[in-house]
Amino acid sequence: MQHIQSLLAKGHSINEILYINFEDERIADIKSSELNLILESYYELFQGEPLVFLDEIQNIKGWEKFARRLADEKRKVFITGSNAQMLSREIATTLGGRYLIEEVFPFDFSEFLRYEKIQLLPHWEYSSVQGDVVRIFENYFNFGGFPEVIQYADKRSWLTSLYQKIFLSDIVARNGIRNEQMLRLLVRKLAENVQQPTSMQRLKNIPESTGNKIARNTISEYLKYLQDAYLVFSISNFTDKIAERESYKKHYFYDNGILNLFLYQPETKLLENLVAIVLWKKYKEQLYYYMKNVEVDFFIPEEKVAIQVSYSITDDVTFERKVNALKKIAQAFDIQKLYIITKNQEKEIELENATIKVIPIWKWLLN
Repeated sequence: MQHIQSLLAKGHSINEILYINFEDERIADIKSSELNLILESYYELFQGEPLVFLDEIQNIKGWEKFARRLADEKRKVFITGSNAQMLSREIATTLGGRYLIEEVFPFDFSEFLRYEKIQLLPHWEYSSVQGDVVRIFENYFNFGGFPEVIQYADKRSWLTSLYQKIFLSDIVARNGIRNEQMLRLLVRKLAENVQQPTSMQRLKNIPESTGNKIARNTISEYLKYLQDAYLVFSISNFTDKIAERESYKKHYFYDNGILNLFLYQPETKLLENLVAIVLWKKYKEQLYYYMKNVEVDFFIPEEKVAIQVSYSITDDVTFERKVNALKKIAQAFDIQKLYIITKNQEKEIELENATIKVIPIWKWLLN
């Protein structure tokens, strides 16, 4: 809708816009063989070629062939739909080379603030606006960035309903999963271990500890289903061999609000998960963690960036562990960009050949 408004503002006529919402009950029973009637109806009313917008088209079985024909005819077509179905391997095969994907994520923090009508002028961190930013951040930190969640007083209930929709519709029903209880247990354990590297064998042992046998391949398939539905994503250890990278990973959730449904005393896990979301959106498969004698939470080798996450570094043991790990990775890879992201602390730590920037999460998100 935003793109349509942009086109109209640039001078396109409303008659050029052909928009169909396939969740409209009046066309709920339309078949793929009847989709061309939409174009035929348009030509009866208007001259010229339309810009075609097909919303929630995954409800029509076999829609891919219609979309491919439109692409082959050099038409400009915009399609939206359920993430679990629109990005499947079958669709990629059908539309191969004829489409561009635009992933739409929950709000980042700057978008969240814009929605809340907070304007950040130059040097905002030294004005009274900083108090508003920190206050609003608490909602974002605990309940995530889905736009709808801002509107509800009972945010947890809305997030629970959203999770159930994703779980039952985009994962269980779509993939024909029979052992729903096992999958629910896997999601819960992934949430509880969100900061920890977890092997496939350990994930396999989780349901078996309850007396249920499950094959390792099944666990691998379940993880793929969760990733396809944009519930979780995974990063590998940079120092592992390629074969090992697939079997030993850290798993994070795409939204803090969903993750928080499963946690007790969630602060440290939410902090690292939020950093992971930001880095994953930007770097995808270029993002790693580093574990070889020392552990660094996030490592982007191509950018020469290493990041530690710690709710607080007032504890001497935590401080030494985080700083020493950054020292060693900086020496090994000549890294100049070193960060420790905290909840509220800020300072700089001078090393021999580099500086570690300690920065609060809310400020890092806006930089």
